[in-house]
Formats: sequence, structure tokens, C-alpha cells
Amino acid sequence: MSWEKQVTARLGEVGLRNLVREFYLKIREDDLIGPMYPPDDWEGSERRLADFICFRIAGNPIYMETRGHPRLRMRHAPFKIDEAARDRWLLLMGGAMDACSITGEEREALEAFFFQVADFMRNHG
Repeated sequence: MSWEKQVTARLGEVGLRNLVREFYLKIREDDLIGPMYPPDDWEGSERRLADFICFRIAGNPIYMETRGHPRLRMRHAPFKIDEAARDRWLLLMGGAMDACSITGEEREALEAFFFQVADFMRNHG
């Protein structure tokens, strides 16, 4: 079974969306990452990340139907994303996984996926 199917079987889309909700609770208060988000569109930002994760992991087409190709680097180009920002993003996502009690193989798979995506987003140093 692929890691995506394993994570989807364990968490489902509801669990993935709960993970993103927990993540956004942490982001809103973060002094490094928080200012990168539009203060008047927290709900939209949360929905877009949840839709992307559900697309990439669970195969839900809603992200592609509403946003098209992810173009993650292009969409994040206006923001300074260096190793410190990447590491903070990963730390906060790790805290969200803790809050959602995600452990074991699913946790390892998600950590590897999130590192790959977060590292790909770096555009400084």
C-alpha cells in the first residue's frame, strides 16, 4: 500500500483537514510565519492548504478544480522563505500532528512529505 493510501485510510480527509486546522491555530500566533499570511483571509488560506493536502494525499480533485496546477513556488515567490522559515513551518506542522495524535508510519510518511514540500518552497539561503 502506498504511503498516501495508508495515511488516507488512517486519517481520512476529515483527519487531514483537522490537521490543517490545528496547524493554522499555531500559524496565526507565530511571529516568523504568521506575517506571511493575509490577515483578512485566514479561512481561505486554511482551505487552500487543506484542499492541496487532500488532493496530493487523498486524491480529492477539489484543489485542481478550483486552483488549477499547484504552482507552489510561483505562488510563494513574494515571500522570503529561507531555512528558518522552512524549519518553523515544519515545527508548527509537527505540533499540529502532535495535537491530532498522528503517530507511527503515518507520521513518518507525513513528515517526509512535508519536509520535501517545505524544502522545495525555499527561495532564500
